[in-house]
Amino acid sequence: MSLLTALVVFVVGLLSGIVVRWVAGLAALVALLLVIFGVAAPDIGLVNFVIERYYQGNELLFLAGLLFGLDAERTREVVEG
Repeated sequence: MSLLTALVVFVVGLLSGIVVRWVAGLAALVALLLVIFGVAAPDIGLVNFVIERYYQGNELLFLAGLLFGLDAERTREVVEG
């Protein structure tokens, strides 16, 4: 994996973490409903391409960005003093 790909996956995870922090309750409810109704992964060509090409095998890097994004506010407070 190239450095650019790693950075892109991490940034996507970071942005996802920030969004999840803002709407965690709603996102969890929607995800649960999608799983229950069996439409958790709609058949959209672009989404499938991105998942197959970049996400698979990079789950831990995505998760690192996600977790960093979730805690970015607290991290900023600690770093700034």
